[in-house]
Amino acid sequence: MRSWWVWMVAGALVCAAYPLLPDGHLALTLVYNGLGLVAVAVIVTGIRRHRPTAALAWWTFAAGVLCFVAADTTYEVIGFFLAERPYPFWDDLVYFVAYPLLVAGLMTISRGRGRREPAGRIDAAIIAAGVGLVYWVFVIQPTLGDPSEPLFARLVTVGYPTCDVVMCVVVTRLVSRPGTRVTSLWLLTAGCALNFAVDVVWSLDDGAHAGHLNAGYMLAYVLWGAAALHPSMSRIGQTPGARPRFGRGRLVLLGGVTMTVPAVLFLQGASGEEINWSAIGVGAVVLFALVVIRLGGFVGQTQRQSAELEQLAMRDDLTGLANRRLFELRLRAAAESGAPQVCLLDLNGFKQVNDRHGHAVGDHLLIAVAARLGAELHGEGLLARMGGDEFALLLADATAAEGDVIVDRLAGALREPFAVDGHELLVGAAIGIADGTEPVEVLRRADVAMYAAKTTKARFRRYVVELDDRADEEARLGAEMRAALDAGQFTLVYQPIVSLPDGEIRYVESLVRWGRSSPAVFIPVAERNGLIVELGEWILRTACAQFVAWQAAYGEFAPERISVNVSARQLAEPGFVEVVADTLAGTGMAPGHLIVEVTETAVFGGGVAVRAVEELHELGVNIALDDFGTGHSSLGLLQTVPVDVLKVDKSFVDNLAMAGRHAVIATALIQVTDGLGLTAVAEGVETAEQARSLYELGYRLAQGYHFGRPVPEPAFNGIGVAAG
Repeated sequence: MRSWWVWMVAGALVCAAYPLLPDGHLALTLVYNGLGLVAVAVIVTGIRRHRPTAALAWWTFAAGVLCFVAADTTYEVIGFFLAERPYPFWDDLVYFVAYPLLVAGLMTISRGRGRREPAGRIDAAIIAAGVGLVYWVFVIQPTLGDPSEPLFARLVTVGYPTCDVVMCVVVTRLVSRPGTRVTSLWLLTAGCALNFAVDVVWSLDDGAHAGHLNAGYMLAYVLWGAAALHPSMSRIGQTPGARPRFGRGRLVLLGGVTMTVPAVLFLQGASGEEINWSAIGVGAVVLFALVVIRLGGFVGQTQRQSAELEQLAMRDDLTGLANRRLFELRLRAAAESGAPQVCLLDLNGFKQVNDRHGHAVGDHLLIAVAARLGAELHGEGLLARMGGDEFALLLADATAAEGDVIVDRLAGALREPFAVDGHELLVGAAIGIADGTEPVEVLRRADVAMYAAKTTKARFRRYVVELDDRADEEARLGAEMRAALDAGQFTLVYQPIVSLPDGEIRYVESLVRWGRSSPAVFIPVAERNGLIVELGEWILRTACAQFVAWQAAYGEFAPERISVNVSARQLAEPGFVEVVADTLAGTGMAPGHLIVEVTETAVFGGGVAVRAVEELHELGVNIALDDFGTGHSSLGLLQTVPVDVLKVDKSFVDNLAMAGRHAVIATALIQVTDGLGLTAVAEGVETAEQARSLYELGYRLAQGYHFGRPVPEPAFNGIGVAAG
């Protein structure tokens, strides 16, 4: 059993037995004062055992309790030696020394390390004013007005209830103090409240029930000792920054205290006593003033909290920048008096950062971007995060030329890499800028310009009317593509991939066609509007079904494999690998007959795209890197991405017959593929001379117009165009 609980039980039993002792017996004095001394010893034990931060406050409190015990002992000793106790006497002096020590100790203990709140003090003052009014009217003033007692005796008499009022304030502060209310604090509060209540009864009872009242004082000692002995005594007041809550309970308490004025007035009038108008008037004014101050503080606190909430509602949680709501409000205000410049900025490659390094790194990157943009602006305009990886800048008073200079500066700042969580990250940005007097329209224009910057890879773009025409054209083209896909208007053609030097067809590459529209036009649009996902699935299923049909029709003359181009958007689509597996199973095609062609750019960022490629490779599908040599860090990709085929870009083949860098690079690439055990395919072969040079360099597979253009049905008869 815990020591504080043992002390509580034992002390309570002693207090319960105390009134049963015979009046005037020596045991009364010994038990009463003995328990007080033991309580002081228990408090000292608790201080030494738990070593609280506010140790000095606890020692001060213990000294106050000791003074109480000393005063009680002095009172008993005087009564033992003197037939009649003088009043006031030395014991009263000791009592009045005890009160300041108790008050100082309790106030310091309850304060802890938290922030000092004036509201709590005002609450305590309101309660003290109400209690003080009652004491003054019914105890203090009648005592002071009694001419039968000497003035000094009357002052001492009213000093006790005055100290009780101060103790009432202390109890109020103990209970109302913000922070965690631990067990030790409740025990301290209970002891103070009990001591205060017994003093009130004693003042009204004239000592008629001295035994029971003394038991109450003793129980207060027990509670104080238990508070010091409890382990939580070192944690009182250790919740920093908390504010007192103006809840229902506090409102009822303060409202009840303000009713003491009419209550005193009613009681005096009902009892037939002369109404103490001056005291009641002063009490009413004091209470009214304190309540007004308290309500003023509450209203001020509410307004501050409202302002803080409004500030939070207008700020981005992650970066601390203005959010979309604040940006739009400021834009609306700026548009009423002029034509503000609006810049929209969208990061390039941010999704790859999230996929490759995780969202925590992505968040830290956004914070770093916001900090760099803010530092570059030097307070010019309002910088906001609109959501995701999109930022916006409002320049309320800048001219178009000034806006372009600022935006160009921002674009330059983002070209430098960001050091984030041990990673060197390089992210670009698509930036669009526009001006106008209509908030919604200027935002739309900036968005159109940003979109144009993204598609053209420009440093930034300013809105012009022609961009709307281009956007409208792309929207129209997207709608027509949607209808064409639903109507089955897309077709596939197949370009041979032949062996060198005999030109025999070994594989075919499937390519999509749509009427007279160039794939270079409609494929990028499909990638941007997301239609490439559905279109790509149709291409995959159609090509695999055609390959199975050719195998059945041509037998040994059928192509060994068929390749399908897959975009970065498709690789990032959830379930893409399942689509490929379902297609193979549905057509009955072996995974080894399928080649999935991806660009270096699609897998450079890692993350979801690389995982999809790895899962396809595990499925048995062959992976080809298309346009090899023109993307990012090509050789590095060969270490991180499972690759079976390298398709050497046409740019290295065009000038192959000329001595120089192209021949050197083409030679190096075939050596790399041979060394890694990969298959090399030379793209864009248009002449017999190119085919012959490639064969001499070591290439054994080629593709280009020299061997055959893309057609719906290549000639699978075992005879092709020789290398020359």
